[in-house]
Amino acid sequence: MGDMNTKDLLIGTFIGGVVGATTALLLAPKSGKELRGDISEGAVNAKDKTYEITNNAYEKGSEFANTAFDKTQNVAKTVSEQSNEVVGRIKDAAGQVKNDIDDAQKSAEELADDLSSEVQSAGENIGDSVKKEAEDLKKDDSSRS
Repeated sequence: MGDMNTKDLLIGTFIGGVVGATTALLLAPKSGKELRGDISEGAVNAKDKTYEITNNAYEKGSEFANTAFDKTQNVAKTVSEQSNEVVGRIKDAAGQVKNDIDDAQKSAEELADDLSSEVQSAGENIGDSVKKEAEDLKKDDSSRS
């Protein structure tokens, strides 16, 4: 049963191929030489179009690559300039902060010196005042006795 189906399939395929080839030869609009010429001309046209499309694609790709490279260079340059500007600002700010700290330290030292002098002067005044009070108390005691 399996051999019979394979044999029938092969016979049907062969008969169908012969009928199709005969029909194609009888219904062909052009002779074989003209058809081969048309096919050859079409192949040349397809080759030329493919070459043209390939060149256009290559040129466009090169343009895109150059544009991307230029834009990347511009972005890199801009980023570099801005980062340098930011670094400069940070350095300026750091210098200003250092100057402010130095000024504050000088002010604190001057204030500490002023306070020290005032405390020493006040201590001397208090000492003099205490001595004077003590002398007055001695005078009062001696006058009572």
